[in-house]
Amino acid sequence: MTPELTALTLAGLLQVVQYFLFAIPANLELGTDYTAGPRDTDLPRPLSPRTARLKRAMENHFEGLILFTIAVTVVTLGNKSGALTHACAWTYLGARLLYVPAYAFGWTPWRSLIWSVGFLATVLMLLMAVT
Repeated sequence: MTPELTALTLAGLLQVVQYFLFAIPANLELGTDYTAGPRDTDLPRPLSPRTARLKRAMENHFEGLILFTIAVTVVTLGNKSGALTHACAWTYLGARLLYVPAYAFGWTPWRSLIWSVGFLATVLMLLMAVT
């Protein structure tokens, strides 16, 4: 497995961890009657600020993971894997790992800077795939 695919696999596992980091407090705050139900109504009460941030961080990773998956796929299938794409893949994963506590604890402006590092690493991988 290429380093990029390994980083993608670990990013997928990070997404699972983020789901639980959000789902457990959300269930405690909203109650299982709501979370196990059809959710046809709005939230019965607002989420706490930290749980709401964990939800947004999880959703943001779903969005970032789409682009990162494309980058890993085209680099791998296009035989463009190399030292730079390896570094970019691990940089993306490191940024995503740091992004979770940065978002959960409201680290500004660091959250945005960390996000930018991961995004730029992904864009660089895409550019490497077409060169």
